[in-house]
Amino acid sequence: MTDLLNVRDLHVEFRVAEGVIRAVRGISFRVRPGSTVALVGESGSGKSVVAQAIMGILPRPARITKGEILFSDPEFPKTIDIAKLDPESGKMRSIRGGNISIIFQEPMTSLSPLHTVGNQVGEAVMLHRDVDSAQARELTVDMLRLVGFPDPKRAVDTYPFELSGGLRQRAMIAMALICRPSLLVADEPTTALDVTIQAQILKLLADLQGELGMAVLMITHDLGVVANVAEEVVVMYRGEVMEAGEMRDIFAEPRHPYLKALLRAVPRFHMHPGERLVPIREIKSAGGKMLDATSEPWPAGADAAGPLLSVGNITKRFETRKSGWFSRKPAGGGVLAVDDVSFEIRRGECLGLVGESGCGKTTLSKILMRALTPDTGSILFNDRGSTVDVLGLEGDKLIKFRRNLQFIFQDPFSSLNPRMTVYDIVAEPLIIHDIGDAEHRRALVKELMNLVGLDVRHLKRYPHSFSGGQRQRIGIARALALRPDLLICDEPVSALDVSIQAQILNLLKDLKDKLGLTYLFISHNLAVVDYIADRIMVMCRGRIVEIAPRAALFRNPVHPYTRALLTAVPDPDPNARLDLALLREGRASDPGAWAPPFTIDGDNHPGMIDLGNGHLVRAKAHPALLELAS
Repeated sequence: MTDLLNVRDLHVEFRVAEGVIRAVRGISFRVRPGSTVALVGESGSGKSVVAQAIMGILPRPARITKGEILFSDPEFPKTIDIAKLDPESGKMRSIRGGNISIIFQEPMTSLSPLHTVGNQVGEAVMLHRDVDSAQARELTVDMLRLVGFPDPKRAVDTYPFELSGGLRQRAMIAMALICRPSLLVADEPTTALDVTIQAQILKLLADLQGELGMAVLMITHDLGVVANVAEEVVVMYRGEVMEAGEMRDIFAEPRHPYLKALLRAVPRFHMHPGERLVPIREIKSAGGKMLDATSEPWPAGADAAGPLLSVGNITKRFETRKSGWFSRKPAGGGVLAVDDVSFEIRRGECLGLVGESGCGKTTLSKILMRALTPDTGSILFNDRGSTVDVLGLEGDKLIKFRRNLQFIFQDPFSSLNPRMTVYDIVAEPLIIHDIGDAEHRRALVKELMNLVGLDVRHLKRYPHSFSGGQRQRIGIARALALRPDLLICDEPVSALDVSIQAQILNLLKDLKDKLGLTYLFISHNLAVVDYIADRIMVMCRGRIVEIAPRAALFRNPVHPYTRALLTAVPDPDPNARLDLALLREGRASDPGAWAPPFTIDGDNHPGMIDLGNGHLVRAKAHPALLELAS
């Protein structure tokens, strides 16, 4: 069988002011017609540069200095070497989008906010096929239906910002596939998505691949995704191929140390007690005396005042408004972001909070921080034996309380001020709360840098000069500057590679033990939460549907939404592939699809039922619960 794509000894260099960067160094692989090949590696390994070279969209400083990219489409009388084509030539433009298409990592930045979905998908077919606007619209509607839009005729007139992340990615897939290409390059197509939406997109790509007979080059750092979609795997590191072969052989008998290290860094269900992730590069964390001196010891008997944080019946609704020329009027209804949420966080534990994007996790965390005010409910904080009504705090008392509760953000780049040095970023909380003099602050900042494994010689650098994992460690150091009792971690590793993710997760576990911290760890990835949390809360559409100790939840999930989340997590094991039966094409989070005793009748919401040993589930009293709990 003739290879559809054959990359031979490809070299790509970037010529910049600092010198020459050899981004890709002699990489070779093939893609056969109708097959799926996974290109795997960390950020910076050269995966996306290879994709850009195949598509002829390399940045201006980049040059292909050696090698071939041979493309043998059945439409062409002979094989074409893409590496020798002018990227702006008519031949390359006809191949790009017509015979080879690409799906980018972040759909929102890849779609124009000024044009409708129909315009953007239709533009691709009008560029490469001889059709008029009416025919293009009809083809667009058919393609949107094929990729799973619930109402494709309405969707052609919607704008990207009106769509969820999953639908935006489906729009990108429709744009890539409307010309029926023979090769699809998927560059991290599911990294920004929840596990349930990710599973739907992977299933969609597999179904479309079978229907259209196309080949797929999947670029990813997620080995769980690789185990579920790939037939062949190419592992890259610093621009070179470390290992390549059939997918099952790669997972059954990895030979290169780099691939073995990648596999050890992935969080897995049912890890042994005390087993740690093994990152490729360990963080060397060193504490100091100043951090111990700035923390007051917890008074004896203070725990008798109750858990560290008690949240009762919190509700938050956001009103939707219609804008006019001269006024803004309420549209009525609104969005119930948090609905009657109650839970406790005990001192010294890590409570995991999981759920899909839009379920209310971040809104709840902002309410706990007093960045938002709830409509109803109560929040009580045990401040070393004295109970504090958090929602009743104002002025200086509220500022003082915020020393006890700090936040680690999801995006390590946008959460750091690009115009401030690392020293200014980490010292800012100390200045705001008037802690110590300049000399004291400088010594404490250096100790915090050592604590998170960063070089104190880099204090004068700016955030852009650090990697994603290093930026997240800067954020952790800033959050620890005030020695808080409770740390809210909002998706702190979702934007990171698996090896960097392992570094941060291990660091957070070590800091929890070393400093006596308490965590509320928010994530949509249950495998990550399984590794770090003691207890887990599952949130769906603003409500907590299940709470249980970690072992109990994974051994016996009761609520259908929890089961769907567990089913959707890709495991880096070819023998444990995703079972999409529970996902029901996006209905996992739809209460109308839940069977009794979990059914919701209008406004009649069932309460939480105690199944014993700290395991609670939102359901109506029903004999079936006893069977599920057993």
